[in-house]
Amino acid sequence: MASLVQGCPWCYVGKARFEKALASFPHRDGVEVVHRSFELDPHRAKNDIEPVLTMLTRKYGMSEAQAEAGEDNLGTQAAAEGLPYRARGRDHGGTFDMHRLLHFAREHGRQEQLLDLLYRANFAEERSVFGDDERLVELAGAAGLDTDAARTVLADPEAYAAEVRADESEAAQLGARGVPFFVLDRKYGVSGAQPVEVFTQALTQAWGERPPLTLVTGGTDAEACGPDGCEVPQGKNPQAGADV
Repeated sequence: MASLVQGCPWCYVGKARFEKALASFPHRDGVEVVHRSFELDPHRAKNDIEPVLTMLTRKYGMSEAQAEAGEDNLGTQAAAEGLPYRARGRDHGGTFDMHRLLHFAREHGRQEQLLDLLYRANFAEERSVFGDDERLVELAGAAGLDTDAARTVLADPEAYAAEVRADESEAAQLGARGVPFFVLDRKYGVSGAQPVEVFTQALTQAWGERPPLTLVTGGTDAEACGPDGCEVPQGKNPQAGADV
């Protein structure tokens, strides 16, 4: 399980690194990835939008030069993972509606597609994703979702709100105080946009320490189907399944 926040640039980078480790993991087909909600600025109003550099200088006490240097570093890190990144001109705002829309997308099997589109739109494209429901509707459509249904979700502030809050509560219980934060089998946590090698090590360790399956049989074997088909026990009608 990976806990990611849509507005976090290190999540953008960390997701790419995690996926590189997962792509080469020999048990890839046995791993299920679930994205959970985590807001960086949960109390920010929907229309409270400001430039990223302004937010950095205000919130963290950086000089403008320090904020620009940090964005340039992020651009370099993103480029190393093959990701586009706009180091200047991006906006910062609340992500609650995006998280609600991602839960809607998950119900329809399109969460991964929408998440990737939201990341790219926020970090690499000129048009802002904040304060513009139609922009989010367009991205939902590009992810393969019904645009009218997506618009309805965004128009109802309670739609999927409980699911977002449940994710955030679970993250707190798991000890996530920042993001990216990856949890494997609810046993191992990886904090930050770690190198690919760290994710590979974590996946290997978590897989290797999974407990073996214990079968409960009740003392007798019961009928079952296997790779060669289903054997019909003697004394059973193969079509009706009634005693003869």
